[in-house]
Amino acid sequence: MSYNARFRIWRGDDTDGELEDFSVEVKEGEVILDIIHRLQATQTPDLAVRWNCKAGKCGSCSAEVNGRPRLMCMTRMSTFTEDEVITVTPLRAFPVIKDLVTDVSFNYQKAREVPAFAPPMELALGEYRMQQVDVERSQEFRKCIECFLCQDTCHVIRDHDENKESFAGPRFFIRLASWTCTRWTPRTASAKRRRPTAWACATSPSAAPRCAPSTSRSRTTRSSR
Repeated sequence: MSYNARFRIWRGDDTDGELEDFSVEVKEGEVILDIIHRLQATQTPDLAVRWNCKAGKCGSCSAEVNGRPRLMCMTRMSTFTEDEVITVTPLRAFPVIKDLVTDVSFNYQKAREVPAFAPPMELALGEYRMQQVDVERSQEFRKCIECFLCQDTCHVIRDHDENKESFAGPRFFIRLASWTCTRWTPRTASAKRRRPTAWACATSPSAAPRCAPSTSRSRTTRSSR
């Protein structure tokens, strides 16, 4: 059984963009990533999306589906009704490169700064011993698939403008509305345009001021992880 679903996909880069509407065929058993691939093949071949394994193992296809951080390869179309409009946008906590692809290089930069483990120099090779509890602690971190959805969910990054610049690195700055607002506006430090882009506010036009991003700026920055 198949049907035509309505999608709204973020199209743009780090300076400007908007949500575009698509009507695309959906087949039984498919996931969001299947639909994105069909859009690339049939309607918008220049749509940028990051993916790799399509099995929930690599974390590459992270995005926000209807405002919630998800892996597109693990989000089944059967969870939505046939008349529902499905909105797919890039992760809010990271700078947009193009369309659904965000710049997560900050995480790899910080990972390279973590020093490699070295046993005490006074011990000969093979003499160092570790407790099993310490082995289990280190193995816990190896379970991470680097989807970065935990960071996208974190309100300290999503909702506080003063933290985004240090988190995203010196080249980027994302200006976002509050968590309760449906307007989504990527910005960079060098961006000069200030007209709103992206999510049209779900409320009436008269309610738009409630969705406007805060203009207050704090100089406090988050410490590096």
